[in-house]
Amino acid sequence: MIDFELSPGIENSRQMIHMMAEQTMRPISREYDEREHEDPTEWHQMIWAISSQSPVTFGGGKKKGDGPSESNLASVVSIEELSWGDAGLYLSIPNPGLGGAAVAAAGTPEQRKRFLARFSEGAPKWAGMAITEPGAGSDSAAITTTATRDGDEWVLNGTKIFCTSGHRALEKSEGFVVVWATVDKSAGRAGIKAFVVDHGTPGATVVRVEDKLGIRASDTAAIVFENCRIPYDNILGNPEVKGEGFKGVMATFDATRPAVAASAIGIARAAVDFVREALAKAGVEIRYEAPAHKLTALERDFMDMESTLQAARLLTWRAAWMMDRGMHNNLEASMCKSKAGLAVTQVTQKAVEILGPLGYSRKLLVEKWMRDAKINDIFEGTQQINLMIVARRILGYSNKELN
Repeated sequence: MIDFELSPGIENSRQMIHMMAEQTMRPISREYDEREHEDPTEWHQMIWAISSQSPVTFGGGKKKGDGPSESNLASVVSIEELSWGDAGLYLSIPNPGLGGAAVAAAGTPEQRKRFLARFSEGAPKWAGMAITEPGAGSDSAAITTTATRDGDEWVLNGTKIFCTSGHRALEKSEGFVVVWATVDKSAGRAGIKAFVVDHGTPGATVVRVEDKLGIRASDTAAIVFENCRIPYDNILGNPEVKGEGFKGVMATFDATRPAVAASAIGIARAAVDFVREALAKAGVEIRYEAPAHKLTALERDFMDMESTLQAARLLTWRAAWMMDRGMHNNLEASMCKSKAGLAVTQVTQKAVEILGPLGYSRKLLVEKWMRDAKINDIFEGTQQINLMIVARRILGYSNKELN
């Protein structure tokens, strides 16, 4: 039976998070957009007191013998509300984040316990995932960062860029970064593995924190690994199994792409809600019952914004719902990510267009939402990359045929 209703537990949580987003995130949204690279310390402390009790993480859906789960669906609903409040602040929340998702997807039970336990105690902490390189953006298989075994240690060398929360994870807290590197370049994808680099590890240096168009409250770091030595057992999963590393990359993306889609939906909904209220104040009524040929251009545009948003949300909920049931969601994760990334770009641009000069003004947050939107069409796999995955899965094309 198809059911589009949220459970009472998720609905109650959604309402509480929405209230928190409205009361604590919106009031400082503009301030930390303009004060890029400054930490909203008081807000971080407040949100850590909440998140450390139930850290937001992704993946780890239903396992054999588990009862019904809705943790991933609950996560995407929560992320939509947090991003409705402010996407940059949401991405700055101290929690396991994308690094934790990689540990959950590729790590052993012992590693999950060892690396993730820290997020429920002590001072605020962050984790990041370092996969993108200057010469390997969306092509994860082209990674050139190396990991060489030397006795009981791995030695990492290479450069990673656009690592979300990388600065806070390595230098501002007792966190960690998951680094994807190759142990054998000649093996291609089969040689790629994931390694946990703890905060303060010699040889891991944050060389730059990016100045960005949007999501300016979050830190996006460039990290250089130069003869960076880590313990042998910091390699995630079984190091003897060939091919498991790249599968770990894909499993991580299957878990995190619905989360990115949910964040995009939160930004788009903020824009739709604002335009709806602005039209109501101006005395403009949207006539949902009117025939299509009698609608004004404004009514058609607004209805298109709403339907685009709803379509992206349903795809996202389905991808998360499948993950909760232990179902393979590679296709659905890419579908929701590509749809939501495009939807938030179109919806926020239309919101600015409808509001005219006021929408373009910094007096309102609408122009900020348009700037925050675009990254959702780029990171965690561009729209083009995700559409290629969709084509490959639906039409059966090979990588060679799509290149």
